[in-house]
Amino acid sequence: MATMTEWLRDPSPASRAQARLGQSYLAWLRMRRNPLAMVGLFIILVLLFIAAFAPWVATHDPLAQNLSQRLLPPGTPGHWLGTDDFGRDIWSRIAYGSRITLYIVTLVAVTAPVIGLAIGTVAGYFGGWVDQVLMRITDIFLAFPRLILALALVAVLGPGIENAVLAIALTAWPPYARVARAETLTVRTSDYIAAVRLQGAGSGRIIWGHVMPMCLPSVIIRVTLDMAGVILIAAGLGFLGLGVQPPTPEWGLMISSGRKFLFEQWWVATMPGLAIFIVSLGFNLLGDGLRDVLDPRSSGK
Repeated sequence: MATMTEWLRDPSPASRAQARLGQSYLAWLRMRRNPLAMVGLFIILVLLFIAAFAPWVATHDPLAQNLSQRLLPPGTPGHWLGTDDFGRDIWSRIAYGSRITLYIVTLVAVTAPVIGLAIGTVAGYFGGWVDQVLMRITDIFLAFPRLILALALVAVLGPGIENAVLAIALTAWPPYARVARAETLTVRTSDYIAAVRLQGAGSGRIIWGHVMPMCLPSVIIRVTLDMAGVILIAAGLGFLGLGVQPPTPEWGLMISSGRKFLFEQWWVATMPGLAIFIVSLGFNLLGDGLRDVLDPRSSGK
């Protein structure tokens, strides 16, 4: 182990792979010194574990109804988080609902940042009328509140998880475009970009191979911090009946179905609300930790 640590921390790496592994190891050491970031990482790992092993973690079928056991309080034997108005086990529905949450988060994370990164780097690299057109389109999307715009898109496309993901992705890309453009405006005047251009590299190769990689750390940080907002928008769409449709166990839909019992059977809506709160907090804490690790201005602290 000591030999491996010395190899990773070698100030004169013998290969590119050793240099990248060493940078990753040092980044992990910096992140490990942040207790809140580790708490966020732990929450996300627990979420991934529950989603991956939901059939074994859940104690009941999340869709099975048992009206003789409806609205049982938390702590009831066999239903430690209680049951809803149809007698369905709330813990099991939360466990299976984590899969839907991760599904939405993953699809948005691999679509919106890619769109925003492409638009931002192209606008920042070329400048001029290209920058003006792309940024004015970005400003139009930024002028509308994300939830309102997502509601309008889902109302046009129709309810459903696929349309909800598409609506969230179409409303989530502008901040990434702004971040990528700001980074590109700084990078495009660098000496190494000028050297690559003198070697005959085209604009596409420069943007893809040299500009985008420099923008990735900032975009990754923004993605992690935005995941809480994505979860809340997805839950909001489900709450309004425009996202995932019943009887699918989605957290926002669970809150919507439990709001009429909030004053007497509070656990029906509170338990999925706590799940949203904890997961959103985990993404925020992890995002703060990644910002401290990936930000070159603070990496040496």
